[in-house]
Amino acid sequence: MASSAVVTERRTEKLDVRVSRSAKAKLQAAAAASHRSMSDFVMESALARAEETLVERRTFGLSAEAWTAFQAALNAPVRPLPGLRALLQEPGFFDIAPARQAKRRSR
Repeated sequence: MASSAVVTERRTEKLDVRVSRSAKAKLQAAAAASHRSMSDFVMESALARAEETLVERRTFGLSAEAWTAFQAALNAPVRPLPGLRALLQEPGFFDIAPARQAKRRSR
């Protein structure tokens, strides 16, 4: 588990969290029950939940039929998108910003 490495990793960042009195009491009780400091318990719990959340975003399961359709979509030839092509050929904000700045300076 990644959280055990974090306990030994040098802590250089600070994170403040406001909680209700009852939430704090519950966290303290859980930390004591697991023989951990409050800081370690909260950090390990939060990191475990963060890892669960990120894993859900990194992987997804597909049926054999959906996987075949997904691969076909990836391997299909590129479709022309004239609207996107036109948008990408327009000058962007940073392309026109220097011209605007020069115009302002000349006023």
